[in-house]
Amino acid sequence: MTIDATSTMTTRFQDAVRSLRYLLIGLPSAMATIVLAMLGVVAAVTIAVFGLGLVLLPWAIAGLDHWASWHQAAAARLLGRGVAPIPPASIRVGPHATLALLRAPSTRRLGTWLCSHFAVGTLFGLVAFVCAGLAAMVLLLPFWWLVPGPPLQVAGIQATDWPSAGLLMGMCAAVSLALAVWAVPALARVHARGTLSALAPSRAEELEGRVEALTATRSEVVDAHGAELRRIERDLHDSTQASLVTIAMKLDMAREAGEVDPAVAKLLDEAHAGTEQAMTELRSVIRTIYPPILADRGLAGALDALGGRSGIPVSIDADDLGRVPVAVETAVYHAINEAITNAAKHSGATRIEVRLYREGDRLRVGIVDDGIGGVNEGRGTGVSGIRSRVAALDGEVSITSPAGGPTAIRIDLPCA
Repeated sequence: MTIDATSTMTTRFQDAVRSLRYLLIGLPSAMATIVLAMLGVVAAVTIAVFGLGLVLLPWAIAGLDHWASWHQAAAARLLGRGVAPIPPASIRVGPHATLALLRAPSTRRLGTWLCSHFAVGTLFGLVAFVCAGLAAMVLLLPFWWLVPGPPLQVAGIQATDWPSAGLLMGMCAAVSLALAVWAVPALARVHARGTLSALAPSRAEELEGRVEALTATRSEVVDAHGAELRRIERDLHDSTQASLVTIAMKLDMAREAGEVDPAVAKLLDEAHAGTEQAMTELRSVIRTIYPPILADRGLAGALDALGGRSGIPVSIDADDLGRVPVAVETAVYHAINEAITNAAKHSGATRIEVRLYREGDRLRVGIVDDGIGGVNEGRGTGVSGIRSRVAALDGEVSITSPAGGPTAIRIDLPCA
């Protein structure tokens, strides 16, 4: 029981010391906030008067971001929480950049925190200062009493002799202890929670940050997926297919080596035919994984070759697409191949037009045929396969196919 009581007292003492230090540091910080706020006002005024604020304001907000980040970290340490640091403000000079910075939610949060920190930090800091001052008075009162001079007076009590000095010391110690044990920790926690709440991003901003992180991750995954597709295609082409070719040649040589038992000859013929079939299937698999023509000619060249093999005239119009991830190239190639195949089999089209162009970090594809239209995805026309490939890369597919035609397929894929 004694050990538990001692542990509780130690914990309370440590909590009181941490809270007292937090509020005492916050007091001059809150007072300094006045100066920072005044500098911000000056910067804002100079925007309208001299235009100098266009240069000063971004730097001022960046400095306030660092100032707020330090207080956010201190509040998180006091509460024992983990918190994501405030992203630094971008320092870009110019009317539009400054206006966007002023309108940013992070700037509004910063202004709210500055006001609350000044008001709450000053008030709570003064309570901590009184607590620390009373504790210091308890320690210094004997020396004050021994040094000649005017008597010390607190709350109407003068330290004129040892009994009055002892009474004054006891009163100061009791008030300081009460503040340190109950008031100061509670006020420090309130102040810290308010700081974290004021500086915390909104739900919409958190979702936006999450989307940005997922977009970056998706880009890395797409690049890794493309590299893996190339590796698998290369291994199958250079190793497995070459081995099958060697086996087929040896079987052919065995068949022609001389007269053999008819049963053995039949087995050799079957093995040779099976090897040829396996090579045919392997080539089909390789083209499905990563068509070699993409590596040889690029997307535009591969599509030209695809159009040339079609029984329907195909017009390919591809702008300079820049760098396109391998996975996106593969998905576009197979989607266009599927669309051309569907048109040839089902639409009765006499012409197909394919248009590819880049808009920022999006690759847009349009496929239009002059067939009879009336595409029904439920009948297995291959459109579901196009949707699956595109959706796997966070893309979108839209299809317009009224009865009588034409059929237009629009594909939108990220290619950052």
